[in-house]
Amino acid sequence: MRTLYFLLLLLIGSSLFACDNNQAYHFTNPRDANSQSTLNTDSMKLKITMGKTILTASLIQSKTTDDFIKLLPLNLTMNDLFGREKYGELPATISTDGKRSFNYEAGDIGYWSPSHDLAIYYKNDGESIPNPGIIIIGKIESDIKVFNVSGSVKVKIELKQ
Repeated sequence: MRTLYFLLLLLIGSSLFACDNNQAYHFTNPRDANSQSTLNTDSMKLKITMGKTILTASLIQSKTTDDFIKLLPLNLTMNDLFGREKYGELPATISTDGKRSFNYEAGDIGYWSPSHDLAIYYKNDGESIPNPGIIIIGKIESDIKVFNVSGSVKVKIELKQ
């Protein structure tokens, strides 16, 4: 009985170690059809500067996010689309291995692969995203109302130190 108890503890301990081994930052589950994405407070953070306003965002771990991080720091001109999002073209294509979503929430940061755009959703109008969907890479934690302005905006995106 004692041996069985010891083996069970060893199995549980090694399973926990295997789940957290070699992660650059903590994994955050991407959104699926029935749940919202949740962000780990220990995840990697972005600093997004627009004028004098500084916002913070948490990133979701994925190959798409890893490729995005390699592009930082970025200065983007982001245009408005449908009064719900700002989008700007990335200087290079990034992985499309992340989970695709056809829905979004205000504050989501997504990658639209057909035109290699980064999108920041500041208002949810209830519409869905057309094919092939977006790949959510993060979530803004600050007040996103700063993006709710007509026309384009200039932003600087970098890793938060």
